[in-house]
Amino acid sequence: MGKQSFIKGTMILLAAGIVNRILGFVPRIALPRIIGPEGVGLYQLGYPFMIVIITIISSGIPLAVAKLVAEAESNKDERKIRSILKVSLTITCVLAVFFTVFCAWAAPWITTRLLTDSRVYYTFVSMCPILPIVAVSAVYRGYFQGRHNMIPTAVSQVVETLVRIVAMLTFASVLLPYGIQWAAAGAMIGVVVGELFGMLVLLFSYWRSKIRQVRTNAKPETIKIPGIFRPRELFSIAVPVTASKLVGSASYLLESILIAQSLAVAGVATALATAQYGVLQGMVIPILYLPGALTYSLSVSLIPTLSDAAARKDMKTIHIRLHQSLRLALVTGAPFVVIMYVLAEPLCFFLYKNAEVGKMLKMMAPFALFLYFQGPLQAVLQALDRPGNALVNTLVGAIVKLALICYLASRPQWGILGAVVAININIVLVTMLHWRSVSRLLNFHMKGGDYWKTAIAAAVMGVCCYAVMNQTLYGGPFLRFLAASVISAVVYLVGIFALKLVDRSDMTRIPWIGKK
Repeated sequence: MGKQSFIKGTMILLAAGIVNRILGFVPRIALPRIIGPEGVGLYQLGYPFMIVIITIISSGIPLAVAKLVAEAESNKDERKIRSILKVSLTITCVLAVFFTVFCAWAAPWITTRLLTDSRVYYTFVSMCPILPIVAVSAVYRGYFQGRHNMIPTAVSQVVETLVRIVAMLTFASVLLPYGIQWAAAGAMIGVVVGELFGMLVLLFSYWRSKIRQVRTNAKPETIKIPGIFRPRELFSIAVPVTASKLVGSASYLLESILIAQSLAVAGVATALATAQYGVLQGMVIPILYLPGALTYSLSVSLIPTLSDAAARKDMKTIHIRLHQSLRLALVTGAPFVVIMYVLAEPLCFFLYKNAEVGKMLKMMAPFALFLYFQGPLQAVLQALDRPGNALVNTLVGAIVKLALICYLASRPQWGILGAVVAININIVLVTMLHWRSVSRLLNFHMKGGDYWKTAIAAAVMGVCCYAVMNQTLYGGPFLRFLAASVISAVVYLVGIFALKLVDRSDMTRIPWIGKK
């Protein structure tokens, strides 16, 4: 499969993202029922530290690979593309092996001193093999994205999710008789197995593309620029991006540590604190990030597209793509926000058999729209060689969030809800800082009509949703929940068409069905 346009590439990743998010809720729903909130807490506690290591190894490299490959392909420079791939794989694999050995060696100290529950040791050790797998996968995803071919990335994500679901639930169930800490470790082993299969799909896709090129005797066209690649080109892009993302992942690590420590100060027992953290990170946050499938797709597609446009100094295309991305994030994110707010308690009850989780979700739902803007805005800063701006913005937000967690979560009257407030403020602050940076860089402004039209459609949807859910004329709670979701979604769709937020020209851009 050849390269795709911006919209088609985004839609391919979006379709895969939606499938992944929907399938991803299978273990999110089933795992708490198998190992309980405390087990989910143990499963989640090991993640933040490992995310820091993964960020160091692979966060900046794929973006740099995508950007450099896109530029080299525009010059038909196949030799440089091969060199980029080889150097990137070497760097990430060396880093991955080093950190895998380090994490396995330091696991006892990390889990007893940095983390608050020593039972997380088994989960942490089980997670170590994921580092080299993620490193290799990240480079090949960057390669295919730079080629404007999003299909291998999409397929690998779906395969990884399917395998992960089966492996997580199987290993967690098999190891549960040995104790809750072993069950959590089993779930993490399932994650590693899923990542392994995702990597194999990418390697197979690369092998097939090379075989196809040989069979067709494809030869690169005469190039205008010599195919010389200097590793400093890679580092000049990867290091600032890694630094920016490292702030976010380090903040995530400190967040997990500070939440547990603050809850202890507030008088919450260790087991209960672990369970509360598991509810927040393992149940509430995944629901909040569900529409993030779109913003992730937009972010991935934006980087090579804007890099090409910037190289041509095509400001018109940059403005058009940015406006398309933000409008999509706004229009598609708003109905999810409404449902998460109005139907928070029944949604969490039917997913997790725990309506109390809905209180946290309702607190976070109104701020989710800022979260959906954040991805595309950060992608713009990275694609236009302004990762330093993203770094500063993320750092400011992280400092404010961590300070608020220490202040609020340590107070008995706030507890875990203090951490929720801190995360909400962080989401809004970082998004607004990104918006300020992009506006200054591009002199860009969203059309005011997009906001108020979306607000009207969402408000009408919310009223319908509440009315259907709370009527008692027919149906049980689950039937009313489904009816409220479907009817309000239809009302929203009618609203955005009536207000011309989406029109015929937008529909014609959708791949496969646009012409029909």
